[in-house]
Order: sequence, then structure tokens, then C-alpha cells
Amino acid sequence: MPTVRHHGRETAYEVFDRGGTGPSALCIHGSGGTREVWAPQARLADEMPVVAVDLAGHGESEEVAADPGGETLGVYADDVVAVAEKTDASVLVGNSLGGAVALHVVLERALSVDGLVLVGTGARLPVLDDLLTWLADDFERAIEFLHGPDRLFHESEAEYTSVSAATMRETGRRVTERDFLTAHEFDVRDRLDEVDVPALALVGEHDKLTPVSYHETLQAEIPECELGVIEDAAHLAMIERPSGFNEALLSFVERHG
Repeated sequence: MPTVRHHGRETAYEVFDRGGTGPSALCIHGSGGTREVWAPQARLADEMPVVAVDLAGHGESEEVAADPGGETLGVYADDVVAVAEKTDASVLVGNSLGGAVALHVVLERALSVDGLVLVGTGARLPVLDDLLTWLADDFERAIEFLHGPDRLFHESEAEYTSVSAATMRETGRRVTERDFLTAHEFDVRDRLDEVDVPALALVGEHDKLTPVSYHETLQAEIPECELGVIEDAAHLAMIERPSGFNEALLSFVERHG
């Protein structure tokens, strides 16, 4: 597993590349996840290189002490910038909290970015009070809630549901709670007009965690932003409907990368 060292720590990432000539996409997972959520996007490697990062404390990446909120968001942005510079990735693809990280990088960092794909995310990511309580006091209940119908997945009984839940348990309660608290504090609604790269707001049609309306706002407020809706999918459309997701991503990159 390749890593890049920065800010005194190691960040792990994976590269899928079978000679694709398009610009590289750097994929950023959401709360409690790892780079493995992007495994179905390896199918694009004949057309374009795809890079997937483990944010600090997730997967194979080294943990760092950081308070929830702006400090954690900055740590994750450092991870993304380091991996992007190491791999020459120029299109940021962020899911949920990963979308917040991608927006933060575009708004606050000097990284050269050609395109931004915002997947199951929003300019603000409020978390239900009950979910925050369960993350603190009853982690299994939080996991069960998130894997209910039309939350992470439209089809809650599918095989990938158990894999996703196992990944969240492996990430652990403390890091997962930190992720959701960071998402809860995120709010760039008044800065979307500053996003100066082409963007695609991509959402599963059944996503109750970050509904279609969030992405309609992104489309309306970001100067150059398209909207895409993936049928028969919820929050993790890249896993649930990889063919439709990959088609939308590749089309965007070919036109704007």
C-alpha cells in the first residue's frame, strides 16, 4: 500500500491505473469509511487513473489527535492535498464528509484542481440529534440506523450492507463520531459562489441523509455546476449503482478534466 508522509504522519492511498489517459480522480470517503468504498471505481482504470485515500485514522492511514470540527477538517484536507500532489490527481471526488473536505480544499488551499465531484453531500451537513447521541452512547444502534432503508443504501438487505457496517466497526466509535461531529459543524452555504472550478453534484435518488435538494442547492449556487441523479441508489451510490455512477463520473471528467 503506497503512502505519503506529511505533517509528521503517513497517509495511505490506492491507485487504480491500467493505462487510462484521462486526468486522475482522487476519491475521498465519508464518515466512518475507508478508501475501499471506491473499489467499484477501479473499473474506470482503463479510461482514467483513480486514486482513493484513507483519511487520518481510517483504514491504513496513521491517526492524528484532532478535535471535531475545523481542526479535523483541516487534517483531512492536509491528507487530500498531500496525496493529490503525490499522484498528480486533479479532479476531487468527495462523498458526504469527503465532499466537505473537497470543498474545503478548493476554498482554502492552493492545490490546482480541474474539477470537483460532490457525491451525497452538501454545503451544510447537519446530523440528527438522535444519531449524535447514539454515536456517543450506543454505537451499534448508530450503525443499524445508518444502514436502514434509503440511508447509506436504498436496498438495506444487500450484501454490501454488512461489509459497510463491518468497515464502520473497524474504523471505531471514536473516529466515526469525530467524523459526524465534523460534518455537523460544516457550513459553507455563503461561500459556494467562490468555487471556481467546474463541479458535478451527484446524488442517489433515494438518499435521505443528503437528499436531492442539497444537490440542487449546489447546482444553483456554484457558478459552474451540473446535477446528476443516480436511480435506485441512496447515499453510497458509487457502491450501489456503480455502472451509472461511473458513467456520470467519466463523462464529467472527459468534458472538464
